[in-house]
Amino acid sequence: MAESSKYFVTPGIVVLSDDQKERVHEFSVRILETTGIRVESDRARKIFARSRSVIIKDDVVYIKRELIDRSIKTARSEIEIYNRSGDHLFKLGKEQEGGTRFGIGVTNTSFQEIETDMVVPFTRGHMKISSRLGDILPNFDMISTLGIPSDLPPSEIDLYNTLDMYANTAKPLVLLISESKNINRVFDLLSFLHGDISSSPFAMLYLNLITPLVLNESTTDKMIAALERGLPVIFSNYSMYGATSPMTEAGTLALLNAELLAGLVLSQLVKEGSKIILGSLPAGFDMKIMGSYYSPSSYLLNLACAEMMDHYDIPHCGTSGSGRGWGPDLIASGHLWMNHLTSCLGKVGMAPFVGGNFDSLAFSPATAVLSDHIIGEARKFASGFSLADERIGLDEIKDTGHGGNYFLSRYTIESLHEPGGSDEVWPPLNLNKWNDSANPTAKSILIDRTMELYSEASRLSGESEYLTGRGESFIKNNG
Repeated sequence: MAESSKYFVTPGIVVLSDDQKERVHEFSVRILETTGIRVESDRARKIFARSRSVIIKDDVVYIKRELIDRSIKTARSEIEIYNRSGDHLFKLGKEQEGGTRFGIGVTNTSFQEIETDMVVPFTRGHMKISSRLGDILPNFDMISTLGIPSDLPPSEIDLYNTLDMYANTAKPLVLLISESKNINRVFDLLSFLHGDISSSPFAMLYLNLITPLVLNESTTDKMIAALERGLPVIFSNYSMYGATSPMTEAGTLALLNAELLAGLVLSQLVKEGSKIILGSLPAGFDMKIMGSYYSPSSYLLNLACAEMMDHYDIPHCGTSGSGRGWGPDLIASGHLWMNHLTSCLGKVGMAPFVGGNFDSLAFSPATAVLSDHIIGEARKFASGFSLADERIGLDEIKDTGHGGNYFLSRYTIESLHEPGGSDEVWPPLNLNKWNDSANPTAKSILIDRTMELYSEASRLSGESEYLTGRGESFIKNNG
């Protein structure tokens, strides 16, 4: 085993040198010491005030270097994640195995129809079936809040979203809760359905502060509630360089890193050793359309942020490359390939928001199926290969000799039985077979495959019905 690992070839991307990481850290510390961060919650300011290494002027909190360094040391370097059944699935952070972990979803307001690409309002029905689609697709490790159903009362959306995700997948959940007043209601609902939600965590709370440098009250209230319950928290920031963060990559990286360190400090002041995952969603800003977009620079920043968290020994959450497409098209495919491959080759810990188009406003099942395929291919590439003696097979090469073939060799036969050995979306059509099949397009085959999977996901299981019924009764009786 030791010899095999010694000769194992693993491709990778490195963006920052050790000296450059220290430089980014130094500038981030200076931002927190001299500019500080505005904290809108009185409760959060009182938590910051517990430390003598904090200066508070009005609602601006200035954090000294020694508290930042202490918080880095007390934060957990790894977080274990489980499924709904209590089975350990994977570890985030230090010595993470299995590479980048991907998730399907993120609060889309619309749904993109599979066959027509028409965009319609997102509904509760879409939430249920799409959660089950994410459960079926093998390369997604978690289900994130998929959308904002238009057919539910706004005050109840967080509760029904959580219920419908919990009832329709056994995979870990990434929860995006819109209303801070609902946070404990959501946790009470999960506790009612599941029992203890902290000992084998299957749910993570996702939070975004306001860039630049504002810890808003809703974010801190939800963060504190989750940490007090012992749940993992994904503390993230979303920026558009040239708009909410500096135009330069260097300025944006230092600013975003400073904001993440501020969130880290708060988490450790709530409770040392709190389970926190840090990361950024860097993007550009297009003044022509007044919207965000991904670019080569934003993907570089994503990798650089991941390396900073690896430098700190803190689990990381990054961006997912979804949003630029108009459907499961060439635009979406290009960005998904760029993101998923670079994430798998870099230090990205998790990328939980896949499947959206039009700046992540419309959830597209076909785009999710396309992405599932791309993730699988990226993982194969990132897995590398072995140069160990037995993998080279000098004896086999000698026995085959000159002009022979390897059709019946040991490794050829074994490869026929490996999972994922053939393309699971597109059949291998040569020119003649393509002509004989009435010249299908790659998109038409993707749509057919998505319809097949979505039809399978539409079939409700008895367990889903039971859990949905229990949860709905709880919501109605505890409103």
